[in-house]
Order: sequence, then C-alpha cells, then structure tokens
Amino acid sequence: MNAWERLFWLWEVLFGITFVATTALVLVGDDNTADKTVAILCMIGVGVTYLVRGRGLIKGPDHEEIPWLFAGVLMVLVTAATFATATSSFILFFACPVLYMTLPTKTASILTTIAVLLEPLSSIVQGGLDQPALRILAPMTAILIIFNLLAGRYITQIIAQSKGRAALIDQLEASQAEVSRLSREAGMAAERERMAREIHDTLAQGFTSIVTLTQAIESEMDTDPKAARRHLDLAARTARENLAEARAMVAAQMPSALAAASLEESLRRLVERLTEETGIEASIEVGGPLPALPMATEVVLLRGAQEALSNIRKHSRAAVVSLRLSVVDGRVRLRVTDDGAGFDPAEPTGGFGLAGMRARAGQVGGIVTYASEPGAGTTLELEVPA
Repeated sequence: MNAWERLFWLWEVLFGITFVATTALVLVGDDNTADKTVAILCMIGVGVTYLVRGRGLIKGPDHEEIPWLFAGVLMVLVTAATFATATSSFILFFACPVLYMTLPTKTASILTTIAVLLEPLSSIVQGGLDQPALRILAPMTAILIIFNLLAGRYITQIIAQSKGRAALIDQLEASQAEVSRLSREAGMAAERERMAREIHDTLAQGFTSIVTLTQAIESEMDTDPKAARRHLDLAARTARENLAEARAMVAAQMPSALAAASLEESLRRLVERLTEETGIEASIEVGGPLPALPMATEVVLLRGAQEALSNIRKHSRAAVVSLRLSVVDGRVRLRVTDDGAGFDPAEPTGGFGLAGMRARAGQVGGIVTYASEPGAGTTLELEVPA
C-alpha cells in the first residue's frame, strides 16, 4: 500500500467538511427558497456521484480511458449549483481536486479553469457587467485560476510520485523474493556439493577399506586365522569410524578424527592405517612446529590426505608412500609421494576425487598440484594459507 492509499482517509475528511460547510452556507444564504432547493439537490448529486464513482477513480485511475461521464455529470451539477446560488461555488474546494485526481492533468486543468469561472459568469448573468462586485471578483478569479493550476499540478505530481514509489517497492519486493529463491537454490546446490565431497572423502573411502579388508579376511580364514582376526578388527574399527563420520556430517560438525586429535595425530593415524590395511610401507614427516590453523583449513588438509591415500590404495600398486607436512613461505604444504604405477595427467579422469579436492582447497584459498607419469609414481601437493 502506497502513501496516498494510507492517507486517503484525510481526503475523505476533507470531502465531508467541504460538503457540510457548503451546504450550511447555502442554507443560511439570502437566496430564495427555490434557488436554495436547486443548489442543495445539486450538492446531494455531487456527493452521490463522488461516492458511487469518484472514490473508485481516485483510488486507481489509469487514465487509459478518460471518465467523461463522471466528469460531465460533476461539471453539470457544479454549474447548476453555482448558477442557482453563488455560495455553492465553495464546493469547488472539493470538485477541483477530484477532477485532478481522476483525469489527465491537461484535461483536468481545462475543466477546473471553467469551474472557477462559473461564479463570475453567474454573477454577470444575474447582475450584468456594471455591478461593483465584479471589480473584486475578477482579480480574485484570476488568482484562483493560477492557484488552481499550480495546486492541481502539485496534487497530480504527489499522487504520481506515490504510485511510482509503490511500483518501485513492488519491484524491489519481487527482486528480493527472486534473490531469496536463487540464494536458497544456490545454498541447496552448495550443500549437495558439500555432502558429495564429504561422502566421497569419508564414507566411500571407509566402505572401500571395509570391502578390501573383507576380501582379505575371506582369503585368510583358512590359511592365516591370526591375520584374518587382525583384519576383522580393522574392519570393525573402520565401520565405527564411518559411523562417527556420518553422525558428524548430519550434525555439520568437524570431522570426527579432528574432534578427537590434532591434525598431525590424525595424519599419522591415516598413514598407520594404510600400512595395516595394505602392507604398503608408509611414513609421515612433519617439518617443524605447525602454526595454529583455522578448523576449515585443517579439514581441507585432512580430507586432502585421505583422498590422496585412498587413490594410492585403489590405483597405484605402490610399495612405498611418504607424506610430508611443512610450512613454506607462510603456507602449509601437504606433499604425498608414492612409487606406484602413476598415470598420464593429460588423460581425463572420471573420478570426483581431484576435482573435489580442488574445490575444497579453493574455499580456503588453497591450491592443488600434482606430477605423475606412467611407471614413475605420483607426487601430489596441497597448499593452503597458514
């Protein structure tokens, strides 16, 4: 609702005051009863015309089609009342604004000017051109015409500005609703991507480990029961950790490994787990004390190490793996090197791992690089701001 609509009740008050005051002035005037009766009937007609049609036009005139019938009836009634008694011209304080609020400005200016001229015309018709009252009435009429034109233009501008602001507010509200919708969709897409990365980096890798361990247990049950029990314990521990990771994801918490230990300890556990599960000779080196890192940065480093070791477990056929964590030029660098089969970086990969690692690193201003060639192993580096 715009300002004009909110304050419309003030206009209704003005209408009531003007109508009652003009009617009272006509009743107490010196005109004869017949003229008073005609003027009062015309005044009632003006009120009915306004209530039946005028109010609706004022609240929403589009000016696509000029309401000639309303304007014509109003002008006829005002003219008849003014010619019946000159005192009826006080109704112009109501009629002129109505014309400006219901008609285009140019049309309203013409009709209101005619309406202001009605009183001197009535005086001339009734008393001729020689009456002394015209000497005062003529300049007053000229002043009223000028005031009417200026006030009318001001009224139309105020209404236009109010409606323009209302239209702008509607557009802004629509834009805000669209922005809110797009934001929700972007948030949902980002959350889906986050969940996909989390599932890939944690649950999927954990299930892969469980499958690998289960296959090992099947082959060892008859030939090496001790090794089978050891792998069974590892499978159970991996399942429990997967369950903890799933609960952490649902609660949008930090990874369960970081909740229970530092980043360095969590990385050491990953390396030890790789050796226990696959027999690969894996080692970790931490180059000096690490600075205090934001939790988001630690998560990126941990997930990067998990992804790198998972790829080694699944694809590299490596015998030796080394992981180094260090601070270089104000950035924390994680380097993972293996002596496995390697791959051709120019060939496209259909996996989600490296792309997800890059996306996750980019969220904290980090970068991911790697070097590899068939038969020469792989080196992956993840750098994040310290």
